[in-house]
Amino acid sequence: MPSPDASINKSLESRYFTDATVFEEETRKIFHDRWLYLDRSSAIENPGDYTAVELEGQGLILTRDREEQEKVYYNMCRHRGTRILDQASGHCSKVIRCPYHAWSYALDGSLVGAPHMEETEGFKKEDYPLISPAHATWEGSVFVHLGDDPEPFEESYAPILTKFAPWHIGELKTVHREVYEIAANWKLIVQNYSECYHCPSVHPELQPLSHYRATSNDLEEGPFLGGPMRITQEGGGLSRGGKRTAPPLPGLTEENLQQAYYYLLFPTLLVSLQPDFVLMHQLQRVSANHTRIICQWLYHPQAIDGENFDPQPTIEFWDNVNREDWRVSELTQKGIAGRTYTPGPYSSLESMLVAFDREYLKAMA
Repeated sequence: MPSPDASINKSLESRYFTDATVFEEETRKIFHDRWLYLDRSSAIENPGDYTAVELEGQGLILTRDREEQEKVYYNMCRHRGTRILDQASGHCSKVIRCPYHAWSYALDGSLVGAPHMEETEGFKKEDYPLISPAHATWEGSVFVHLGDDPEPFEESYAPILTKFAPWHIGELKTVHREVYEIAANWKLIVQNYSECYHCPSVHPELQPLSHYRATSNDLEEGPFLGGPMRITQEGGGLSRGGKRTAPPLPGLTEENLQQAYYYLLFPTLLVSLQPDFVLMHQLQRVSANHTRIICQWLYHPQAIDGENFDPQPTIEFWDNVNREDWRVSELTQKGIAGRTYTPGPYSSLESMLVAFDREYLKAMA
């Protein structure tokens, strides 16, 4: 006879959050088999600008070539594997030069300088360009695929390719960037983001601005999950003081203007669409119990160039909400690691967690 709670959806077993073997299995089955967010295209405005990103144990370079096309390369010299660029961002005026033996690469990745290698019989520069993973740009964001045979980005993202068009995300610029180091598994952070059951006890400043029960979901299954929450005050925003810190983004409807939308783009990109700005969280796995989160506040250039533009109330508000979330995620990680932990029942307000678990287990299978 089944137990009384047999039909109740429960959280994942502890090994999914603590086991290094599971972490490595995720690398193969998920993170080398999905499109991953790398950085904003606007981070490299001019030819030769670059950002160097650590993603899933791989060093990657995002740069812009002379034709102003985004390029992504593994941050590795083809001579002996040396990491080429060790600064988080910068500018290469003409070539990307390895600091070890001065092999040099044009911005299109071709090897253009290899001192004394003409003395090596059979060596040809064209055989040793920088290695480039599959990459694509969508809504001003650059994505990479670290696998050998990726599904085309347009097919993977087909369900939402035009969903965010009213926010004109591709036009937005980063006005603030914050990096957080969290002692918790990446899935706990995704799950925390995907429900507001915790909001009354964890986010007292948020509750008067957007009630935890004024929510719904328009993406309820698959790799893209989430939906809107209503902003309580007419014409208000989610910031210190409850006001918008910029004019509404172009293209938004009246319905959009009174909602904040929260979406997970599986596995690790969280996108929060507000009437006046967009907030993006990129989760980078470090280990089973360590996640790095890069948070970017995006505004429209017209707002940034406007008189008296001040995003600080928004930045301070969401930085505080972030830190409240990270704290309870770390507490959950500690509890799950305990000897007596067993999966607990999800509430009716945590339907997105059930959907996320399904997608995660499907990918791991």
